[in-house]
Amino acid sequence: MHHFHYRNGRLYAEDVAIDDIVQAVGSPVYIYSTATLTRHFQVFADSLKEFGGLVCFAVKSNGNTAVIRTLARLGAGADVVSGGELMVARAAGVPAERIIFSGVGKTRAEMELALDEGIHQINVESVPELDLLNEVALARGVKAPVALRVNPDVGAGGHAKITTGKKENKFGIDWTAAPAAYRHACSLPGLDVKGVAVHIGSQIADLQPFEDAFLRVRDLVLMLRADGISLSRIDLGGGLGVPYEDGNDIPPPPEYAAIVRSTLGDLGCSISAEPGRLIAGNAGLLVSEVMFIKEGSTRTFAIVDAAMNDLVRPAMYEAFHGIIPVAEPVPGEATIDYDVVGPVCETGDTFAKQRPLPPLKAGDLIAFKTAGAYGATMSSQYNARPLVPEVLVDGNRFAVVRRRPTFEEMRALEQVPEWLA
Repeated sequence: MHHFHYRNGRLYAEDVAIDDIVQAVGSPVYIYSTATLTRHFQVFADSLKEFGGLVCFAVKSNGNTAVIRTLARLGAGADVVSGGELMVARAAGVPAERIIFSGVGKTRAEMELALDEGIHQINVESVPELDLLNEVALARGVKAPVALRVNPDVGAGGHAKITTGKKENKFGIDWTAAPAAYRHACSLPGLDVKGVAVHIGSQIADLQPFEDAFLRVRDLVLMLRADGISLSRIDLGGGLGVPYEDGNDIPPPPEYAAIVRSTLGDLGCSISAEPGRLIAGNAGLLVSEVMFIKEGSTRTFAIVDAAMNDLVRPAMYEAFHGIIPVAEPVPGEATIDYDVVGPVCETGDTFAKQRPLPPLKAGDLIAFKTAGAYGATMSSQYNARPLVPEVLVDGNRFAVVRRRPTFEEMRALEQVPEWLA
């Protein structure tokens, strides 16, 4: 469910007309709905509240401070994968005790930051990382709260590039090697071994891979208990998908929770999760203006002012995003098949091929749906294009929560060496 709807022929975000936002802020622009963020978080959190753990928003999916603060005020924690994300989460008001630090390549400085902040948990993904974290913790005179992320060798995810639970992926400790890794971790005086973590992929539309992975986690927890290692926490990661296309059948959070209950619910562990796309995906649009309609020899191109540097998912993952006009189309109006493309000098700068849309003309506004996750956070300044502004809507009000930088600001970090002066 989302809060973007037509009203009197115009597309609205909650109670604000999209074209009014564009008139004030310009195009292209990301627009987020507070009501949608709130509802998605509450539905997921309510589904898992019986398990007594955290719901940590995956900051990598949308790193905007205002978005994170909105969720933090609802009780969300933060799943971070870098020192920068940790600092963003803290600046957004997420308490340190609700932060989990994941990722395969944490630096010494990032470990020091996490320990100094006193975060809830560090998910460790290799034996060498265990050893380094132990060294860092001892040097700081603290014990690091850790979970070991295991790789259950379960394939899942909407694309090969976002599958993370197979043995050939870089993530986690092979589940068959996990008992030895736990014994090693428990021997290190700087570590406080709290739990087990797992994350098998992203944009998963089937509950079976979750069940398969959770059963392996269950087996591991029971095996470790028999070996004298008692864990109190289970971190499920994220991965539950969202409907990018009309008719996509995505299991709702209560069905996901039922799988958690049947596989892990009797172990007596607190159970946390790290949703990102599920919370933010359908809470955002990318709005863009049509610049030209170009008639090619075999195709009709709608050239828009957004580009692959603004929304890279179609170019990187061949991802589908629904596209709708901001002005409500006439019912029954014939459509035209467009290739919707941006101005970047790459053929890959294509959002959609042969997409049936109402007739478009220069100056029309279109909206890319389900752009609230892995949209602005993955954007770049490729082709010296400024980052797109982000707007947060709350009822009948809106605010720019990241403005468009000036050219001077884009160049501010560069300098010319003296021999070129």
